[in-house]
Amino acid sequence: MKLFSPRGKPLSRATARNAALLNQFATPGLGSILARRWIAGTGQLVIFLAGFILFCEWSFKTIGNYYALAFSDNPPPAGHFGKTALWGVVLCTASWLWSLVTSLSLMREASTGKQRSLENFGAPPVQKLAEAKILPALALIPNWHLNDDKISRTFQFKDFPAAIKFVETVAVLAEQAWHHPDIDIRWNKVTLTLTTHDAGGLTEKDFALARQFDQL
Repeated sequence: MKLFSPRGKPLSRATARNAALLNQFATPGLGSILARRWIAGTGQLVIFLAGFILFCEWSFKTIGNYYALAFSDNPPPAGHFGKTALWGVVLCTASWLWSLVTSLSLMREASTGKQRSLENFGAPPVQKLAEAKILPALALIPNWHLNDDKISRTFQFKDFPAAIKFVETVAVLAEQAWHHPDIDIRWNKVTLTLTTHDAGGLTEKDFALARQFDQL
């Protein structure tokens, strides 16, 4: 079964905060990578390291020159902030500013996710489907089986890692829908069971989420 790559787990405010602290007060790019912003984080880290290396190169050369002059009667030359050091500072600053933009984006995303959770929490409860509507809805997902007030399906994969990858994708979809299935993992087999406990049985949310799982 082909698995689509998820956009990523919902970003928590703690993860966004830690990523911002790493980006702005430790090493630009590390926080972005922590928050799974791989491209931005890698770019920020590479630029910062390039600038840091250039600045260190200038520092070592300057210290070496002064050390060589320590045994000379000639006074050392006036301080000179060379092009190498300037480029180092420019690259480090650019990396820091880029990581700042990413950090602000992460904080906004975390705040939006929190707001969405609150909206879902405060939403009116869905109604249990009448028995006359359950069978037509079940016909649209023929691989799922009805058992009392629950529907379930077993997915089989080539190995355990593939099964876990599928479960991770399921967790993302379930969190986005704010509706969580029961999950049973048996090596390469994953059984998903859906019902709406608050409604006391099956609702449209169960069948909608089942159709999403079928599309994975």
